[in-house]
Amino acid sequence: MEYVGIGIIVVVVLIVIARCFKIVPQARAVVVERLGAYKATWNVGFHFKVPFIEKIAKTVSLKEQVVDFPPQPVITKDNVTMQIDTVIFFEITDPKLYTYGVENPMSAIENLTATTLRNIIGDMELDQTLTSRDTINSQMRSILDEATDPWGIKVNRVELKNIMPPKEIQNAMEKQMKAERERREAILRAEGEKKSAILEAEGEKEAAILRADAKKQSAILEAEGQAEAIIKLQTANAEGIRLVNEAGASDAVIKLRALEAFTAAANGKATKIIIPSEIQGLAGLATSFKEVIADPEAPAVKKTTVQK
Repeated sequence: MEYVGIGIIVVVVLIVIARCFKIVPQARAVVVERLGAYKATWNVGFHFKVPFIEKIAKTVSLKEQVVDFPPQPVITKDNVTMQIDTVIFFEITDPKLYTYGVENPMSAIENLTATTLRNIIGDMELDQTLTSRDTINSQMRSILDEATDPWGIKVNRVELKNIMPPKEIQNAMEKQMKAERERREAILRAEGEKKSAILEAEGEKEAAILRADAKKQSAILEAEGQAEAIIKLQTANAEGIRLVNEAGASDAVIKLRALEAFTAAANGKATKIIIPSEIQGLAGLATSFKEVIADPEAPAVKKTTVQK
């Protein structure tokens, strides 16, 4: 019996000693007390506590944590009551302060979040509240982070999850949004019609300019063609005169050429031909007149007047 009692004592001692060994995993911290007072904070690794004197007060997670608080009633500056629920992302930076700083950290953060949210929304009107989420989030994060610093908590982000105004306010907002969309649609339609009319007018203007430019170019080309024809005709006449002069033609030949020129001037339509006195002495004048009158394609000469 004596050996059995000793064996039991040995087993109990071994169990107690074994329970005094502690392995702290990753992203965990252990707060240890000695005789009721803070002794140390164990981080990742193997640790041993003195039995019956030291004890583990709290095991703390160092991971970032997310807390979704239920909707809180708030009143805006223009006396609109609505429900807003928030989501907070935080992490524990000091396990000792987290253990001894506040009795119930989560409840403290929830109440602090509600009061901070009421203070911020109370200075804003409804429209500003609905369009200033980023501003509200930033202000709340700054205030909560400063307030929770003595508790060993760091607030990383604060998000407004839902903003729920009263039902009648939602109906009024939907009607307002519908009217705004209809107004924008009317403006866009009017702008489209305006642009279409402008483009059509510009097209007509460009077409008129192109037609006028085409007429101008046609007139220029026609005038250039006539000028070129006149120049070529005058050049040919000058060349003919030059050749006649070089050939040493007599006065009779020149006068005959003049008579031919008068005949061509009549162009078969003249009813009266006036012959200068210089051509009257030509020997073949009668023959030339006969050839002119005998031309079947030319009308008969009604009257010939000889001018001296």
